[in-house]
Amino acid sequence: MIDAHVHLWQLDAHDCRWPTAADGVLYRDVLLDELVATLDDAGVGRAMLVQSQESARDTAWLLAIAATTDRIAGVIGWADLRDHDAVLECAHDARLKGLRPMVQDCAADWFDAPSIEAGIAAMVDHRLVLDALIRPIHLPALSRLAERHTDLVIVIDHAAKPEDGPDGFARWQAALAPLARHCNVHVKLSGLLSEMARAAVAPTVKTLLDLFGAERLLWGSDWPVLTAVTGYADWLDLARTLIPHADEAAVFGGNACRVYGVAETAHG
Repeated sequence: MIDAHVHLWQLDAHDCRWPTAADGVLYRDVLLDELVATLDDAGVGRAMLVQSQESARDTAWLLAIAATTDRIAGVIGWADLRDHDAVLECAHDARLKGLRPMVQDCAADWFDAPSIEAGIAAMVDHRLVLDALIRPIHLPALSRLAERHTDLVIVIDHAAKPEDGPDGFARWQAALAPLARHCNVHVKLSGLLSEMARAAVAPTVKTLLDLFGAERLLWGSDWPVLTAVTGYADWLDLARTLIPHADEAAVFGGNACRVYGVAETAHG
């Protein structure tokens, strides 16, 4: 089993600027030992380590951690996609499986910018996955990117953070549907309890299953951000009730192995 979305950070180190004191329980160091204990308690074998800072230093730190343990299946780091050489520099580490530009607070047309095309091309050349940290307003531009770069594997984090309420849900669903037509686009079942009421989670997962099929969904915890609203086991148990039993192996690990190009089993 692979948790496709966890974070580590160390306050005031490696360019860490978030969380801040305003983020309450998240404002503390979150390091490998705590992650491993959390995985062990839940019976989860490995995790994909995802950047939380817009920093090459942070990415280098995460890669160094991954080099010390087989509990980390791979790293989704950060690089400035406008800088082709920066993408190439980090791409040479085999533990790096993807890059995540933090687009959630950027303009709706961010993925249309010509300035990122060279960086995207470098990602394709090195088989790096694009993790898309976005909101529903970014979905149309992301769809255009998927159409321009059919060899680019895309994973939408946190299901693009659906909006609250029936109208918001309908807008999210309508904007997401065109992405499902691109076979290179996948979605993470992560961050849902942080973004919406518990009652909205089941309809959201059903929509994703209907649009993408279980073969393009990846489960992730978004730990430790998750802990601001609930426990690790709570989200894992809820997610298991929403995925058909026949699809559990794929959603809870197999798809992550295929999408990110990691081995089915860890090697010491």
